[in-house]
Amino acid sequence: MSEIRFESAQFTTSAAKLSQCPDEVGAEVAFAGRSNAGKSSSINTLTHNKKLARISKTPGRTQLINFFDLGGNKRIVDLPGYGYAKVPARMKIEWQRHMEEYLSERQSLRGLVLVMDCRHPLQTFDVMMLEWAQESEMPLHILMTKADKLKKGPASKQLLTVKKELAQYGDLVSVQLFSSLKRDGLTILKNVLNQWLDTSQDENDELIIEQIDK
Repeated sequence: MSEIRFESAQFTTSAAKLSQCPDEVGAEVAFAGRSNAGKSSSINTLTHNKKLARISKTPGRTQLINFFDLGGNKRIVDLPGYGYAKVPARMKIEWQRHMEEYLSERQSLRGLVLVMDCRHPLQTFDVMMLEWAQESEMPLHILMTKADKLKKGPASKQLLTVKKELAQYGDLVSVQLFSSLKRDGLTILKNVLNQWLDTSQDENDELIIEQIDK
């Protein structure tokens, strides 16, 4: 398994709905979270590019699914932030419908990174995403962001509390503390994504199928 150069990430396209998403080749990992949870900052820290995820904050694009290419048919996907207070309820429902379609039907999706503020974990939206992941048997990794806002003791206590709550979801769910400001937890995140985006096993499976067909 070769290490992914996350700093090579480049924005490719935005999609308002599933039919507008790029072709389903290779593998992708999606980032989801409330609009104030630090999702964009996490992506920027991962890619060593402070401006990369700003594209999702541009007026008119906040409701879109944004795709970032990593090369080798691997992608990071920035899903619309949940919890916008200044938009009509009808628009919120529309955004949520398109996001659910993406999560349920996108075959190249290998895992979901759920971003939540470590001071306010497991909000209603977070639990909804956890339940979806469990039903879909989709690997989910939680980033408890803004860990620098708490001292080490309270931060560790929050992590332990969340881990206890997650026990009911089984082995497909993992969790870590993360700080975009101090870059704490970056190595753990990269290791998770490298594992999820590893397509070498897929290539081996395809080779075996080809040999069987012959």
